[in-house]
Amino acid sequence: MEIKLNVVITKNATTIQFSNNQSVIEIQDVKEKEVTVAQPVIYFLLKDRTVLSIGKAEQVITIENSTINKLILLTPPWEIELAYLEKNLITEAIKNGLKLENTETEQLTIPTSHKKNTTNYKDELLIVLERFGYNLQPSADSEKPAKTKSAKTRHKWTKEISQIEFFVDTRESKATVLWQKRNEMLLKAGAKLMPIAPLNKDGSVGFSAKMGEKLRLDYQDKIKDFVTTKDIVLKSVNEVGLLLYFAGTNSWLELLDSDGKSIDEWTKIEA
Repeated sequence: MEIKLNVVITKNATTIQFSNNQSVIEIQDVKEKEVTVAQPVIYFLLKDRTVLSIGKAEQVITIENSTINKLILLTPPWEIELAYLEKNLITEAIKNGLKLENTETEQLTIPTSHKKNTTNYKDELLIVLERFGYNLQPSADSEKPAKTKSAKTRHKWTKEISQIEFFVDTRESKATVLWQKRNEMLLKAGAKLMPIAPLNKDGSVGFSAKMGEKLRLDYQDKIKDFVTTKDIVLKSVNEVGLLLYFAGTNSWLELLDSDGKSIDEWTKIEA
């Protein structure tokens, strides 16, 4: 799948125009408690890169939560119904474990005649947003409940870590990985990829499967018969999991050193 975009970046906003239709994504800094829109849109309200609320608006978006500092506006092509797209996005967010604020989850059934187009468009949107650093996932640094206290988990790269080989042996995949730089994961040649992406319970292709297939397409010149023929440099542990086995598990726990110690144990910082 290839998605062509026209992108304009200014000091306080990024505008992304899809080349194959009239769809537009606008990512803005929040400066006011009310934002006026020129036409009906779907909107995400965010704190940094975490989506806190999803809704639709025709004229004005009211922002009540003072911690919200980012706004994403989605203007779909004419054939996509706003209500169906909103329902699809909210369902995806909740399924991923995202806790939404002030979000109406009305009992709306998407007609079969609209379901395929709406889902395909939603998946395209999420792929593009993922590339710009936004997704419908809980923040990796979000507070997690514990019996005594909540803790934020982060992972820190060090020069020591860059010298350690980590091994993956899960879900029909095998690989050797190095976290060589802060934003670079080296997947060594000879890695075995899971051949076929698992489907959702309803038989549909999930978002992680589509992201994994997109990565494989990006590096198709370095993959033959589901085995990498050259080293591949990826951006994150998450991308390693997507490329190797279409994610579906916590990849920080799947990368193990020669003694069985996970990359999570090596690098996590409790705050």
